[in-house]
Amino acid sequence: MPGENLSTLDKIRIKIRRLTKSPSQSQLSDDSINDYVNNFCLYDFADHLKLTYLRTTLTFYTSPNIDVYNTTTLPVTDPLYNFKNRYQVVDGPMYISGKPLFFTQSREQFYAMHPQYMQVSTIPSLGNGITTQYSGLLSNIPVLANTITFNSIDANNNAIYVSDNGILNANGTLQLTRPNQVFVAGTATDCGFINPLTGVYTVKFPVAPANQQKIFSQTYAYAAAWPQTILFYDTSFRVRPVPDMVYTVNMEVYRRPSAFLSDTQEPELAEWWQYIAYGAAKKVFEDRMDPDSVQIIMPEFKKQEELILNRVAAQQSDQRVPTIYTENSNLGSVFYFNNGSY
Repeated sequence: MPGENLSTLDKIRIKIRRLTKSPSQSQLSDDSINDYVNNFCLYDFADHLKLTYLRTTLTFYTSPNIDVYNTTTLPVTDPLYNFKNRYQVVDGPMYISGKPLFFTQSREQFYAMHPQYMQVSTIPSLGNGITTQYSGLLSNIPVLANTITFNSIDANNNAIYVSDNGILNANGTLQLTRPNQVFVAGTATDCGFINPLTGVYTVKFPVAPANQQKIFSQTYAYAAAWPQTILFYDTSFRVRPVPDMVYTVNMEVYRRPSAFLSDTQEPELAEWWQYIAYGAAKKVFEDRMDPDSVQIIMPEFKKQEELILNRVAAQQSDQRVPTIYTENSNLGSVFYFNNGSY
């Protein structure tokens, strides 16, 4: 077929060598060119152009009684793994098991809609100046992870407190630790546990509460239900109400272009190959501190960019511009990762 395989990585490298006048490996190795190509594709390309061809659907799943879904420390098989680097833009609407989901990046707005008022209670036992370990059962359950604190006062009138570390153990309990200390079993940071669903707890203070001193628990009790609101903040998604079962969270995202991993690989659209070649060549000149060459190739670089955008414009030309009167026009939200939003 005429023109077949004209846009492979191998052809892109040839174009870059011609543009940069670097015909030999000693001047510019294939590995270096591959790095320039992938650097441009993964970072510059996606920032310059938001293309419909890079728009896709992302789905993740909630778990019962879990409100926070982290996007940085999950297993690589999880849809949210390395979320902020794999995706640039989330483009609404967002849905949870088919129902529209209100999206926000504002903690003020989120907690105004779903206040998180802590309940402060006294546990039945009083301090005696000797005992450091106390066990019991909370009355208001279930309680939310990362909101649980036990506190009191020691004989020197110093505050003593332990909190949960937010990590659910295999047996369904949360570890209690001293704040800002890494938990190590069997050490001073091992301050007991609490079952957030049943309220059963054992708390170990670093020093004994003073004689006749009250011991307080501070928790956030919740009623699990179908979530209606989602907050993206501090590289995590947080939902309210807290889910009572598994739900499907569905959103539209703009992903980054795929990296080139083989000589025969092509970009998602074959027509992008020259734009990628000019973009990578521009980076070569920038590293060589050659601004004159950068200026020479910029007109063609911009021309290739316009050609790509022309196709997008043609694709969208028959789409009605959304207005306040457009059906469901208020369901969408957009946020960008690379504009200082976190």
